[in-house]
Amino acid sequence: MEKNIVVIEGDGIGPEVTRQAVKVLNAVAEQFGHEFFYRYCLMGADAIDKTGNPLPDETIEACLNSDAILFGAIGHPKYDNDPSAKVRPEQGLLKLRKSLQLFANIRPVITYPSLQHLSPLKAQQLEGVDFIIFRELTGGIYFGKKELSEDGNRAADDCVYTRAEIERIAHLAFQYARQRRKKLTLVDKANVLETSRLWRKVVQEIATQYGDVKVDFLFVDNAAMQLIINPKQFDVVLTENMFGDIISDEASVISGSLGLLPSASVGSGVALFEPIHGSYPQAAGKDIANPLGCILSAAMLLDHFGLAKEAEAIRLGVEWTLVNGFVTKDIDPINFYFTSTIGELVSDFVANRIPGGVNQANIELRKSTII
Repeated sequence: MEKNIVVIEGDGIGPEVTRQAVKVLNAVAEQFGHEFFYRYCLMGADAIDKTGNPLPDETIEACLNSDAILFGAIGHPKYDNDPSAKVRPEQGLLKLRKSLQLFANIRPVITYPSLQHLSPLKAQQLEGVDFIIFRELTGGIYFGKKELSEDGNRAADDCVYTRAEIERIAHLAFQYARQRRKKLTLVDKANVLETSRLWRKVVQEIATQYGDVKVDFLFVDNAAMQLIINPKQFDVVLTENMFGDIISDEASVISGSLGLLPSASVGSGVALFEPIHGSYPQAAGKDIANPLGCILSAAMLLDHFGLAKEAEAIRLGVEWTLVNGFVTKDIDPINFYFTSTIGELVSDFVANRIPGGVNQANIELRKSTII
């Protein structure tokens, strides 16, 4: 198989983690006989610094003509700390989602037994946790009309949804539920918001087409609580843009590290794959960021290509590093390994270059001795 992949390294730790994901994809190509061709493009603060535009037209064109997009992270403190900034890195991401019609963000949440001690939840609450969040990505309050009064004392953000926007992501979520444990939970605020009442009405109508899928409904405040009390109750979670933004970040801490979780943004055309962590500028250039979220995003990219066996090889490699204690600073702040070392280990595992007995001494040379 030959595929063209656009790589957007972005800002902060983005370049470091995407390099490891590309390294692993190259190991997949070597082991399974594929060819992946990469085109590197600008977006975010890096693009603003170099072009004045958070999403240059060349990047949009390259993405539209690719088979998939691997994305690192965007964001920089000089924009985060300046409320008056007219051009922001995040504008590039919102524009890219609109340009590619990436209407659904898919975030799987699973737990690893070897990392249960890092989760804020008790071990008995973590056993069997395996769910996936479908967040609508191109509608709602983030894209609604925004107003600020001339005196600066009144502001408004419109939240707007259409039936068509709800239907397309709902069908996708139901189809995924059919392939999993056949349960779907809609998270809304239908007791207060008119948009949520439309969501609930449309989902109830669509549910009649998926009689084998059990559907339940939770108000977002209750859902936020249930994610902590009993996360294993969830299978497929469907929700609108802002609610999805909030609860998916809440869910991300269940696994023990924000750096572990991947995501996919899909629509009617080219799909984008990215770790859910931010640009983490404090760690940029230090080779300490966790690359596993980006590496697992590459696995989702391979799933998108229909390469399930290759994707599973990556996931097994990730699990192997965790079980054997080859982890980054976010997981073990004392005995940690470098970003690049983790990328090399997963690549070696995928390419069957890991010997029966690991030469611990060689790996130790790349381990930090700072205590």
